[in-house]
Amino acid sequence: MTKLLLSIHVLAAIIAIGPVTVAASMFPAVTRRVSAVSASSGDRGDRGDRGAASVPQALHRICRVYAVVGVVVPVFGFATANSLHVLGDPWLIVSIVLTLIAAVILAALVLPGQSAALAALDKGSGTSAALRRLTMFTGVFNLLWAVVTVLMIVRPGSTTGA
Repeated sequence: MTKLLLSIHVLAAIIAIGPVTVAASMFPAVTRRVSAVSASSGDRGDRGDRGAASVPQALHRICRVYAVVGVVVPVFGFATANSLHVLGDPWLIVSIVLTLIAAVILAALVLPGQSAALAALDKGSGTSAALRRLTMFTGVFNLLWAVVTVLMIVRPGSTTGA
């Protein structure tokens, strides 16, 4: 049963968290480019501008949907940790805390920042300062996930010999 839980946990992390990290990382740069193209073409409403603007919207949708799907990662993580009898291990507690911080950053800063950038893009107003902050929040979110991933692989005190 432990192997099944661990397999689901790892697959869920790859399938759910991977797309969020990639889409969130791409969002600021793509939005900055779309904003620059829209500003340089005036407000003509070109068909190409509308098509380009749909890319940041799609990236934001990916982040929202996969953030919800990502809830299964800690659920199966707790089940796996319980099965392995490591719920009280310091490396796991640190991983849980970092995961919570990453979730808060995603829910409270990244997703709302993307929504605000999309709203600014629709209005044709500047997004530069907001996108810089969003880039920073996204980088912190991704860094936290990288640390959690390393902790899950290295697991201080593990018996894998790694």
